[in-house]
Amino acid sequence: MTDRISRRVFLRRAAASGSILTVPGLLAACGGGGGGGGGGTTSNQLAKTLHFSNWPAYMDLIKKSGTFPSLVEFQKKYGVHVDYIQDINDNAGFFGKIQGQLSRGESIGRDIIVLTDNDRYLGLTLRKGWAEKLDKSAIPNIKNLVDVQKHPSFDPHRDYTLPWQSGMTGIAYNDKLTAPVLSVDDLLENPKLKGKVTCLNSMGDALTCVMLANGDDPTNVTDKGFTAAFNRIKKAAQNHQIRAFTGNDYLPPLVKGDLAAAMSWSGDIAQIGNDHLHWNVPKDGGALWTDNMLIPKGGNVYTASVYMNYVYDPKVQGEMEAGDPKKDITGIYYIPPVKGAGTWAAKVNPAVAKNTLIFPTDQMLSSVKIFDSAALNNEKYLTEWNNLISG
Repeated sequence: MTDRISRRVFLRRAAASGSILTVPGLLAACGGGGGGGGGGTTSNQLAKTLHFSNWPAYMDLIKKSGTFPSLVEFQKKYGVHVDYIQDINDNAGFFGKIQGQLSRGESIGRDIIVLTDNDRYLGLTLRKGWAEKLDKSAIPNIKNLVDVQKHPSFDPHRDYTLPWQSGMTGIAYNDKLTAPVLSVDDLLENPKLKGKVTCLNSMGDALTCVMLANGDDPTNVTDKGFTAAFNRIKKAAQNHQIRAFTGNDYLPPLVKGDLAAAMSWSGDIAQIGNDHLHWNVPKDGGALWTDNMLIPKGGNVYTASVYMNYVYDPKVQGEMEAGDPKKDITGIYYIPPVKGAGTWAAKVNPAVAKNTLIFPTDQMLSSVKIFDSAALNNEKYLTEWNNLISG
């Protein structure tokens, strides 16, 4: 699948003026070796260091000091230092960096990595046997996993993965430029929006939304359903209804008012916090995607599993989500996978707890679907999609 700009790279860059903000030190190169993986050890002895690769801007943060409160608390509680590396900028690029070592049976020097379920590389990593089994005896808090995440097709019993955070794919619009855009039909076919909308360049995101609008099932993609959705997007691109296929780079023009509406990720709009930007699940439904923690071969299974258990404590998860404005702590602001997190978030930051882009209603969650993982690896589909978005 074509590399795309990480949805997180732009999250903290777009301000009300559309200016660019940067977070220093986020793009450390992913190397191999160098500590980390404990040979796949499963002994009930914690390592001195947990090596954790994640996406940028995806952890609770004290902005002034650049420290991560939940990681500090984990170290205090367990005596384990966390080597936290923000070096995953897109699934394809990160997979390209680690596949050589994993294919040779070598440790990549990481105990936890985070990959996305609506891109092909998470499932590919699992199918190749490059992930360690979780030590569920060390994760009693797995009972707090939300129901919708318990049995994904790529890991039906959650033997190898646990969700880190989730997001929804829907439609964002700028109310200074357009009336509410609430459906895929409106986004792709309203002549008033011609040349003023964008479509995500992720096949799983875009096809899920359009297939649902067509009355097809994106969780079980057929050739007929794929073709109908693909042709509809292709037509909108060829007649210039769609201005561009994007990653997060739709955000600055949407914020500045150069773009009326966009197929969009919920977390982006939650983090931007612009009163003129609105996000909704399209009337026929949208997509649900999840970034998942897994232990790459050679990682320290017990230490990684203990950390997963720690973040599945509802209190810990709620505080990570909410941050604390009084202490200058920024939260994660995506959808937590842990039951009860909202109750704890409300104690420190009620505004976050009330934000349905972070804590969706049951109705919202019932209308979003997880894209068929088999379709993500269908070479015919991938070739057609990549030709479209690169053309």
